[in-house]
Amino acid sequence: MRKFGRKLASSAMQKLSGSSEADTSGTTFPDLHTNLERSIYRYRKQRGVNLGSWFVHERWINDAPFASAAPPAQSDLDIARGENAKSILEAHWDSWVTESDMVWLAERGINTVRIPIGYYHLCGVDQSVLAGTDFESHHDVFAGAWARVIHAIEIAGQAGLGVLVDLHAAPGKQNGDAHAGTSNPPAFFKNHRHRQHTIHVLRTLVTHLNAHDPPLTNIVGVELLNEPQPSGADGDLKNWYSSAMKAIGALNPTLPLYLSDCWKTEHYAEYIKSTGHPSLLVLDHHLYRCFTSSDISTPAHEHARSLTDENAETPRMFARVAELLDAAGAGLVIGEWSAALNPGSLTGSPDDAKNYVSAQLQLFEKHCSGYFFWTYKKPGWDQGWCFRDAVQSGAFPARVGLFALRSFEADQERQMQALDAGRTKAYNDHTGYWSQFPGNYKHERFADGFSIGWGDAYAFLTSSSRLDRPVSELAFLGAWARSKTKDMSNFWEFEHGFKQGVRAARSDFQENYC
Repeated sequence: MRKFGRKLASSAMQKLSGSSEADTSGTTFPDLHTNLERSIYRYRKQRGVNLGSWFVHERWINDAPFASAAPPAQSDLDIARGENAKSILEAHWDSWVTESDMVWLAERGINTVRIPIGYYHLCGVDQSVLAGTDFESHHDVFAGAWARVIHAIEIAGQAGLGVLVDLHAAPGKQNGDAHAGTSNPPAFFKNHRHRQHTIHVLRTLVTHLNAHDPPLTNIVGVELLNEPQPSGADGDLKNWYSSAMKAIGALNPTLPLYLSDCWKTEHYAEYIKSTGHPSLLVLDHHLYRCFTSSDISTPAHEHARSLTDENAETPRMFARVAELLDAAGAGLVIGEWSAALNPGSLTGSPDDAKNYVSAQLQLFEKHCSGYFFWTYKKPGWDQGWCFRDAVQSGAFPARVGLFALRSFEADQERQMQALDAGRTKAYNDHTGYWSQFPGNYKHERFADGFSIGWGDAYAFLTSSSRLDRPVSELAFLGAWARSKTKDMSNFWEFEHGFKQGVRAARSDFQENYC
């Protein structure tokens, strides 16, 4: 068994760990190991919150911006058509979320925010995004939006938060809800021109994110389209996804892309597996249990049980999808979820929401690379939908993730001894098990994988020395493991060792520093 070089967490910020068989230039995602800060933002466990109704407005969340909106006063277009739209929107953009909000989130273990935007918020840098659309005559209203979107990304980064930029409203409107930008019927899937124009919008978005100076290293990815609702078969959406990914890949081949699953999770997981796209692909599933007749008739405790019982439908589906995506070098996140249950589900117990949230977090932590609560804030009191209220009420934990309680920087010798002991035990267990089954093995691949997994996990865990912020935990393990080696012989052994090394490092860090 090959000895691991004596460089651990102390040198992690200079380069990620490797071995004589590993190629740290990467084979799938070429910049993973040339920009460690960017890689940590993109590949860590994403514990996030949606910043809803900041740029794309929903009246049920905050009706103040709709005070002068034109009828039916439900969408961004209705606001734009009303009186004083420019001043109303700019005042809202400047006050709804501030630097102090970002710090508050980080102090509670949140490390990423999902920011929904509409295509019209880009018109300040490229007016062509409005050409031939419902917003074409409203350039002046939205001209100041893009600078504020950039400011949002910057203040998130100052607090250590990553940002998932989500195209929530596309030309032609991709679903029937007002949060897709207008109160008009959806036409995205009825007119090829809308779909082509949306690719232009995404190219514009990525071009300007790429061009920003200094680089926006805290961008974790771009979500191509929020909750698209194809009117018939899925062919149009899959073809559009493929075209959009190709167009974006030509501009930035390493940018992670998030794809909505349209609540057909396994179906779109198979699609992602088939694409062979060069960057990280992430499937976005939205989980709510408060809308259907079945949801309403199900008691709160049964909703919680159905998410924690490993034999129940949803946990079994999550396990299958997570395994499939991991093997494909992709990942699964929950882009929207909440503490909300329909009144018909509530028993009157103050623990209804708390137990429901706990069940969801248990499910997500086990199978997903990230999750984003919907939504950050809402006037009044609503612990079901408002993250701040959920935290204050105790429905959501006071903190999530790992926080270091003491310094780890002068502990290299102990870390090295722990690695040696953990790798030896794991290697012996691995070889002992497979000795029962004759075959062509390369057990040194397992040992190399364990060492690299441990070292890279520690590089993430120790990337910040701040004790008031959550540490970063390496996720998207299938994708990351593939980036570590060009030698695909007995890759399964390398990958098994890698994942065991990651888990062992996290356990060691938690036991000794948290």
